[in-house]
Amino acid sequence: MFSFMITSADGYHAGPGQALDWQTVDEEFSQFARAQLREAGTLVFGRVTYELMAAFWPTPAGQQSDPDVAKAMNATPKIVISRTLAQAGWAGTQVISHHAEEELARLKQQPGKDIVIAGSSTLTAGLLHTGLLDELRIMVNPVILGQGRSLFGGAGKTSLKLLKTRQFTSGNVLLHYQPIT
Repeated sequence: MFSFMITSADGYHAGPGQALDWQTVDEEFSQFARAQLREAGTLVFGRVTYELMAAFWPTPAGQQSDPDVAKAMNATPKIVISRTLAQAGWAGTQVISHHAEEELARLKQQPGKDIVIAGSSTLTAGLLHTGLLDELRIMVNPVILGQGRSLFGGAGKTSLKLLKTRQFTSGNVLLHYQPIT
């Protein structure tokens, strides 16, 4: 199971008001995103990220934005971890409201492609010390926001082992880390 998140150089995954307009998304990033989605057997979201994704990818705007990513996002089974969301409207989505760690551990034991936590910083931070996360993929964008929502707010100290890096022509840098629990 791995988590993929995008952050500013100063560690914010969302700007003031949840703004995401600072993220560097170009064709090279889109190719990367499509390849990463091919690794996913299940997409996992926290409620906030789920609601953002569900409001975009199944729509005509999402499909026009990137038809391949939209197809993969819509076709891949999804799980939303939420204590407040009663049901999910995005096709192929299961809501887990209780015992999320146990359910994810059970899912992780099943054969198949990777479980991918996409853009859900609170969920990722909450899972750091469980041993469920095999890898953190953090895309650092070449921008300083100065304020916003911290990538790992409340996570506590966690040691990481750098596995590899990838530099994009846009200035984005992808860091692959293994959490050490």
